[in-house]
Amino acid sequence: MKFRPGGISLDYLFRKILPRGLFGRSLLTVLIPLVLLQAVALDIFYGSHLHELSRRLAEAVAGEVAFEVDAIDRAPASRALVFQEANKHFDFRSEFLRNQVLRHLPPADAPGPVDQDLAGSLATHLHRPFNVAWYTAPDYIRVNVQMVDGVLSMEVPRKHLYVGTLYTFVVWLIGAALVLSGISALFLRTQVRGIRRLAVAAEAFGMGRDPGPIRPEGAVEVRRAATAFNRMQERLRRFLAQRTTMLAGVSHDLRTPLTRLRLTLAMLPDIPPSDLAEMTNDIEEMEKLIGIYLAFARGEGNEGAQPSDLAILLDEVASAARRTGAQITCNIPASLFVTLRPEAMRRAIANLLDNARRHATNVMLSALQVGERNVHIVIDDDGPGIPLSQRETLFRPFETSSPGGTGLGLAIARDIIGAHGGKIILADSPMGGLRAIIELPA
Repeated sequence: MKFRPGGISLDYLFRKILPRGLFGRSLLTVLIPLVLLQAVALDIFYGSHLHELSRRLAEAVAGEVAFEVDAIDRAPASRALVFQEANKHFDFRSEFLRNQVLRHLPPADAPGPVDQDLAGSLATHLHRPFNVAWYTAPDYIRVNVQMVDGVLSMEVPRKHLYVGTLYTFVVWLIGAALVLSGISALFLRTQVRGIRRLAVAAEAFGMGRDPGPIRPEGAVEVRRAATAFNRMQERLRRFLAQRTTMLAGVSHDLRTPLTRLRLTLAMLPDIPPSDLAEMTNDIEEMEKLIGIYLAFARGEGNEGAQPSDLAILLDEVASAARRTGAQITCNIPASLFVTLRPEAMRRAIANLLDNARRHATNVMLSALQVGERNVHIVIDDDGPGIPLSQRETLFRPFETSSPGGTGLGLAIARDIIGAHGGKIILADSPMGGLRAIIELPA
């Protein structure tokens, strides 16, 4: 169910308020029950024990004040003796302000229920005007009572109205909350650290980097996940090594008979030159197709990622494309360092440039830093463009409408970009054709 005050849903507010990380949410899961439990305990203490204790202490102090007032009423001439006895037995500091009138004081806001309890008890015992000044002295409160010929002012020790259990209980609640929060934070940090390392290692491995085995730590489930991830890495490395060996053998086995055919054709004397050229072209086309298919199957997965200057790489790819007759304009910064697999990225961008060159006259290659963690490579052309409904099909293997094309160029490019943790987006180009945007993590 959603509550929309002003159009904002309740789940949206929760997403904004709650921590996004596992550590913050786990710590919040521990702290919320702890705080609620302590709040209930404090409410029970404040609502029962503290209130009853405060009422009794206020009653005792009000009785002492009333006793001194009644003693002065009965023997006004013995006022000094009454003050002396009150100081001796009650620890009061009293003085009489002759011919003074009681001033009205604003209501006090003392901590706890003690101010209201004392005011109620004094009203019950005195039956005459009075007021209480709570903050005139650090360790005393001043009780002023209107007498017939002046104001009786008594400084009452503040400790008579409070007990140490209140502060001890509050300090215990706060201290326990801080200690338990610290212990929970240390414990949860250890658990989350193992998950965080697993996530970082999985992301790096998915982007073609080899982080090596990670050390299992944390809870049993986290250790089990880390151990399973290490085993998965080892199996994938073994699979890639076996596949690379197999592909190398396939490449050798396929190219060897093609080389023999090329030599045989060159040695045959009776074949017309035109037929010889056509057959030679067929063999070259077969070798080219074999190279493309093997590159697609291999995915450039054996190359290690390393910090590279993307600006230099793009300039080299553009120069190579110009040698094939492409009209390419570059808008590349002086330096742009990214962690990537250089040869694989070179192949991906070359495939995109070749696709643009075959459908357009002019091509624009540009690159820019987006924020602190992303780099965009943009390829624009002035070709006919591609309808929006057909753009996704271009990335499927063997899906092509271009004469002589294999339909693997864009598929290989997207496979390589995806292995780097990026993606390719096709959009309309300002030049009138197609725009390919490569988003890479820096």
